[in-house]
Amino acid sequence: MRWGHGSPPDWRARIAALSSEKRGALAARARAAPLFAHAYAFHLNMRFGGMAPLDLAEFASAQGLSGLKLHVDDGEGSSLGRMGDGALAVFADQVRARGLELHVETSTTEASGLSDAVRIALAAGATSLRCYPRYEGRVSQIIAWTIADLRRLAEFDPQGRLRYTLEQHEDLKSEELVRIIEAVDNPRLGLLFDFGNMINAYELPMPALALQAPHITEAHVKDCLVQPDRGGWAHLACLSNEGHLPLEAMFVELLLLGEDRPQVVSFGLEEEEGYFAPALRFPAEAADPFIPARSASFTDLGDGDLAARLWREAAVARQQVKTIRAMLEEIAAEAEGVKA
Repeated sequence: MRWGHGSPPDWRARIAALSSEKRGALAARARAAPLFAHAYAFHLNMRFGGMAPLDLAEFASAQGLSGLKLHVDDGEGSSLGRMGDGALAVFADQVRARGLELHVETSTTEASGLSDAVRIALAAGATSLRCYPRYEGRVSQIIAWTIADLRRLAEFDPQGRLRYTLEQHEDLKSEELVRIIEAVDNPRLGLLFDFGNMINAYELPMPALALQAPHITEAHVKDCLVQPDRGGWAHLACLSNEGHLPLEAMFVELLLLGEDRPQVVSFGLEEEEGYFAPALRFPAEAADPFIPARSASFTDLGDGDLAARLWREAAVARQQVKTIRAMLEEIAAEAEGVKA
């Protein structure tokens, strides 16, 4: 990779090696990729700027996106988690009226938080719920606890109305996530592939994607700068296509997943400029390393002009939509043998 571990993957050569049928499918999928607005692209606006869930739906609609991904706590006092059932039903109608699909996210797999997130997601008319473990303990313990947690999804949603995803969130490695998915053995549970979170687990993007590929159903799209951290790797999120990640190569592989229909059903546009995540796994770690307690994702506001910071965050969120659409069009044009 560009941070000192080989050359970036040649995504054009990968496309050239495909059959004409595969190239045609890739072009069609690139142009029809289901792009979702992600609330984390407006993290500071939703914490300090008064932005509410309906504002994110308005953004998604104005940008012609397929839907929105919203954490249960996004929007502070106006968040989904603070809404009663009546308000959630109204929000569901507002999202549907805009022709959007809602995905809900939570930052736990523990029973109390997960069951509440299922309740909120169903009341808000969501189709998907993302989660990830945030336990302190040995990796083997975290895996066992997460398996036990996710086996309760059938209890929380007995009618199977939601799809579920488990995200690689900086601590567990890809093979550990696959072990969890296969042990839970719930056909409605898949993996959410984040474009940068494997870095903190001391994994490279393309090998991580290859390991997770059979189970990936959704993705978070972002870029980052990879930084050395105590022998491991930290990541500092940056503008899309200005970092170290092989975005085009990851898109190509994700779009190719699935034979008769695309396996990946959503790409959340999660621009996170300024978000920093430290290394959590290391090349010389013990066989069963200890993962310390940590908070949910958080971006530092900094000590500058608040209004300017909030304006820039919104501006770069809009720019990411343009950047990713241009990238997908370039992939499509390459698959058709036309230079973009």
